[in-house]
Formats: sequence, C-alpha cells, structure tokens
Amino acid sequence: MNYRRFGRTGWPVSEIGYGMWGMAGWTGSDDEESLRSLQRAVDLGCTFFDTAWGYGEGHSEALLGRLVRANPGRRLYTATKIPPKNFTWPSRREFTLDDCYPPDHIERYVHSSLENAGLEAFDLMQFHVWEDHWLDDDRWVGKMDALRRQGLFRAVGISINRWEPWNGVRTVRSGLIDAVQVIYNIFDQNPEDELFPACREMDVAVIARVPFDEGTLTGTLTKDSTWPEGDWRNTYFVPENLHSSVERADALKPIAAAAGLSMPEMALRFILNNETVSTIIPGMRKLRHVEANLAASDKGPLPPEVHALLRAHRWDREPTAWSQ
Repeated sequence: MNYRRFGRTGWPVSEIGYGMWGMAGWTGSDDEESLRSLQRAVDLGCTFFDTAWGYGEGHSEALLGRLVRANPGRRLYTATKIPPKNFTWPSRREFTLDDCYPPDHIERYVHSSLENAGLEAFDLMQFHVWEDHWLDDDRWVGKMDALRRQGLFRAVGISINRWEPWNGVRTVRSGLIDAVQVIYNIFDQNPEDELFPACREMDVAVIARVPFDEGTLTGTLTKDSTWPEGDWRNTYFVPENLHSSVERADALKPIAAAAGLSMPEMALRFILNNETVSTIIPGMRKLRHVEANLAASDKGPLPPEVHALLRAHRWDREPTAWSQ
C-alpha cells in the first residue's frame, strides 16, 4: 500500500481507502463478512474508512467503531457524514440551510454518529449533501468550529452531489473546509475542470468516490441486470441509465484486455494517475474484492499510453430524476 498526504491536515492516508455504504445500504450485507473484509483491509495497509449516519441509520458507523477498537495499535482515519435534516438525497438548489443543516441538527447528528460508533472523536466530519450557496449563511461555520473545539472531530468536509463538481468550488476556495468528496472515475472526469484546481490551490484533500460508477466499470453488469426488491440500484439503474452505462463499459473492455488488466484494476489505477486525489473509496464487502482492490496501489498509476486512451471515454452527465 502507498500513502498520500490528506491535504492540509497532513495525515498520511492509504491511497486506497474503504467506502462503507454497501455494508448497510445495499442488499446482501452480512455483518460478520463485512467485519472480516474490513479487518483484511487493515492488515493490508488500508487506513482510511468512510461511513455515514445515512448508511443504515448508524449501522455502518457501528461497524467502523468495532474495527477501530479491534486495532488499538494502528492509526485508522475515520470519516463520517451528517445527514440532511430533510433526509433528501441529493440536495436541490431551492433547499436552504434550515432545510438541511440548521445548527441544532448538526450538533444532534455529530453526537449521534459518535454514539453509534462508540468513538470519542472522528477524524473527518462531512456534510452528506451540499449546496455552494450555503456558504452565504455562516451559522454552519460557527457550529462546526464550536464542535471541533470540543474535540468531537478534527477536520471538516463536504460531499458533492452526483455530477455536480462545480457545486462546491466556492466552498473549497473559502478556506473553511479541509476535504471534499466527489465522484471521479473514467467516465466522470469533470472534477478536473474547476474543482481539482481549487483543491490544489487551497490544499484541500480529495476523496474520490464511486470509482466503479456504481458497478458498471467492473464490467460485470449487463442490460438484463436486476437486483432484489428494496436495493437502491433498482432505482438508479433504470433502463435509460443501465443500457447506456453497459454500452460504455463494454467499449472499455478491449483496452483492459490489451493491457492485461481487469476492469476494476484499470478503473482504480486510472484514478491513481491524478495526484490531486488523496484517497479512493471503493465499496467492498467480500475478501476477494478487498485483496484485489488494495493490490492496485502496489501496481501504481496506469502507463501513460493506457491512461491516454481512457481519457477519451469521458462522459459528461447531467443530474436527472433517477440520478440521486
């Protein structure tokens, strides 16, 4: 495992981290399997773990707390997210700070997350949705500063809505946050346009989420893929999205085959080519996925010629009713 500096915090975090949504928000989750996979990741050098209250109403946070307590001699970096008060993902332009993050709501859920995890403090406390115009209402700033002074967390971050990397640039440039979480993968390269330059300028850490485009970049989905009732993916992969996603992923398979790469490895190593990224957080529930994904770090960024081929597969998308 290789490590990267987490922005101005200076934390040396594993460049392949761990996204914990699938351990509570997707069907087929099993706590014991999840804990085995988490521990295997720690043993292989993973040090950054990202969860949220919204992942099972604290269930995923509880698993992270168990992992930390099981590894008292290791420095694991813990990140969670405060849900919006209206429990609506993603946020919308018309939402105000009072709709999503009034100060009393912020405080309540910071304490709730700490209680769920059984931790005295998180390293990173993030807003699970974000609108750049909330920068004009500084009540969230005062509340987060007060809670940080209490030692409840060490750094502040935002998680940007799907396909809206522009909707956080002002906040990054404000100097008020330490980290930004954004979708960045072979298809979604548009954070490079404005967001990443701002992060470099302000020394703000970048957490790259959805490296496999919710599964399409693993190369395993087909136009006939379905999921059990209640699984989030059924509402995301509507035919309009599923069919176009599979077609675009299939177009990448010859590149992977010619380079002797699996699709997941190629997807992760593409992101490693960008030095602005501090850590990548693939979702992993099974041991074999942990071992394969973390091995990408040792192999390093893609060769320049392969990376150049993949850059031509950028896919600029606009949020829709189903994109969530």
